Amino acid sequence: MANESRPCPCDIGDRFDYGGRGQEVQVEHIKAYICKPPAGTDKAVIVIHDIFGWQLPNTRYIADMLTTNGYIAICPDFFVGQEAWKPSNDWASFDDWLKTRDAGKLDKEVDVVLKYLKDECGVTKIGVIGFCWGGAAVQHLMLKNPHLKAGVSLYGVIRRFADKHSLLHPTFFIFGEKDDIIPLEQVTLLEQKLKQNCKVDYEVKIYPGQTHGFVHRKKEDINPQDKPYIEEGRRDMINWLNKYL
Repeated sequence: MANESRPCPCDIGDRFDYGGRGQEVQVEHIKAYICKPPAGTDKAVIVIHDIFGWQLPNTRYIADMLTTNGYIAICPDFFVGQEAWKPSNDWASFDDWLKTRDAGKLDKEVDVVLKYLKDECGVTKIGVIGFCWGGAAVQHLMLKNPHLKAGVSLYGVIRRFADKHSLLHPTFFIFGEKDDIIPLEQVTLLEQKLKQNCKVDYEVKIYPGQTHGFVHRKKEDINPQDKPYIEEGRRDMINWLNKYL
């Protein structure tokens, strides 16, 4: 790993000063943020947060962006009440913290959210996106959940599901060229394995010069040279969902 003292460079960084357009709801045992478009729709996207949790303004900003593109967007608390990671935490404790928050063990919560979307929101087509920890969760769900139609994994931690590539649904993988936690050789190997094993549509795309978290972490104006790639990543995400939902 690039830096053993900081096993995940998921900086809060330039956090959005953003309040959100949606509302918080209780879905059985899970709290969730949900935003709905003005016009009715039968399409929804589950947004899986990163290690900083479901209340991160950056993540809610992306959920609201999905809504402006015609989707119901819901971001549940997949830590189910456990504390999200804080920038002030000691990175030496990160591995122990992560052991109690397994990106491959959120199936129960996903089933609850799927039922809510279908029963309470009238949704028939559901996709999923996720960031970092959530990106790994997307890959897990695309391998096994028959009720999700498409997924977008944004800088998902590849090593979490390094040996599993038989995806059930079309999946788009977004990576940054300069990501400290996901070396390009891992991305190349992922592509090779998908080519050998995957029977559904997929795409792996690397965005030049971008670091971990670029699609949902930075303000567009913080680095002018990054802005085109941030916008491209968001546009690619929407286009993939539009194509398969």
